[in-house]
Amino acid sequence: MSQRRSFTEKQKRWIAGTGIFLFLLLSVLICIFAGKPLIQFVQEPERFRAWVDEQGILAPIAFLGMLVLQIVVAVIPGEPLEIAAGYAFGAVEGTLLCLFGAFLGRVAVFLLVRKLGARAVDVFFPLDKLNELKFLQNKRRLTLWVFFLFFLPGTPKDVLCYVVGLTDLPLRSWLIISAIAPLPSIVTSTIGGDALGMGDYGFALLVFAVTIAISGLGLLAYHLICRTKERSES
Repeated sequence: MSQRRSFTEKQKRWIAGTGIFLFLLLSVLICIFAGKPLIQFVQEPERFRAWVDEQGILAPIAFLGMLVLQIVVAVIPGEPLEIAAGYAFGAVEGTLLCLFGAFLGRVAVFLLVRKLGARAVDVFFPLDKLNELKFLQNKRRLTLWVFFLFFLPGTPKDVLCYVVGLTDLPLRSWLIISAIAPLPSIVTSTIGGDALGMGDYGFALLVFAVTIAISGLGLLAYHLICRTKERSES
């Protein structure tokens, strides 16, 4: 891993704070713009979707900006945005939008880490937190492991996104993984959001319950994998 000089604590706070501020600013602007129609149409979500469609290209572009910032500012959870995408744009368009936004954000993070090294990771995550992922430094089956960890629901993809940039994974492989692997996690969220938008609250609750259960199992599997790999390499 790169040994370039780390950012100072003041610089890290400034960088992270700026990212969070930009995300919140964009969120506030969207709420100001879309909040009133959403409140008016809360009992008629199909009318809200019609209003979103009337905004043309502006609505998906603004939402894409939030998705990219959410990936870059890794401390912000992505699931609420994915649910919102399903609610506002429907399951299919919402899924495609989230996939594209996540793809852009993860490629940006990958290139940023390749340029700045470990100090880019240290802005959002203590470097000692990455010890459990040391096995990713091993080139053997690296692409397969990264794909599996991103495909598995419940894994801390924000941490992984930054760590992958420190590995020897080729950019071409990362482009493919970023475009395909997150699909299961995104689909469950957007389908749940779509169900909310259609007023099918029972189905939405079922989707979210199943998603939480699968994510919990995925997170457990992730920790077991990390511990097993750590023991085998120690």
